Amino acid sequence: MRRLLVVRLSAFGDVIHTIPAVVALRSFFDIDWAVRPAYRELIELVARVRVVRPSLKEIRNHHDLVIDFQGLMKSAFLARISGAPERYGFASEFVREKPAAWLMNRRVRIDPATHVVDWNLQLARAVQRDVKTPHVDFTPFAADEPRGFAGRVVLLPGAGKAHKQWPVERFRELAKRIGPKAITVWGPGERPLAEGIGAEVAPPTSFRELARVLRDASVVIGSDTGPLHLAAALGTRVVGLYGPTNPARNGPYGQIANCVETFSTSKSMSDISVDAVQRRVEELI
Repeated sequence: MRRLLVVRLSAFGDVIHTIPAVVALRSFFDIDWAVRPAYRELIELVARVRVVRPSLKEIRNHHDLVIDFQGLMKSAFLARISGAPERYGFASEFVREKPAAWLMNRRVRIDPATHVVDWNLQLARAVQRDVKTPHVDFTPFAADEPRGFAGRVVLLPGAGKAHKQWPVERFRELAKRIGPKAITVWGPGERPLAEGIGAEVAPPTSFRELARVLRDASVVIGSDTGPLHLAAALGTRVVGLYGPTNPARNGPYGQIANCVETFSTSKSMSDISVDAVQRRVEELI
């Protein structure tokens, strides 16, 4: 079986969105995945492929082909120095850093109107045309603890970038309307933000503990961020809050209809009303 190196170093949501394509390729190749250490368990437990460090020693001259799912110079450089004779990546018009495509010798055009999960599957099909869209079970990633979150409405006020955050006062008003079922979950550096909402604040969690909280929730509400995508991948009902990013491309996969968005109008998170989010939550509950 030929050896394939996958390069997708980060971030959390993007790794989640790459897993289906890697799972689809698993039947055809012996796969190693170069990724940041923080996501090792997610890949090992869900994608069930080997994780390698993004270092010359671990990737050089060990693979027959490589796929760069990231499309940045750092990922393309790793693909190039791997020594793999076949280097697949997105064509330049589909990547943020255009020169990254120059380091590929198999540049793939895809349908940009689709979701990013489908972008990755299209890239996988350029390597192996028999690839099918797989069902991926993310539940093995959920830790045994903590328990007691069944039926809770989880609020995710944080986001990787400030312009993706829904205003804290809107979350505060939404939490009041939801009542005691609301609980706020937070990540590194986000505790003051979480405490400002006024709902119960969850304890600190690892990625796997976070997955348990999200899996057991009745609804998860948040913007375009990794935990929202993890909740959707776990099969939990979500309400995505989208302003500057396109939910058709970056929304919670399989639940785009549950998004409240202003991308098609002002692209401002401030224009998403509490009433609109409350209505969507009530529809799901």
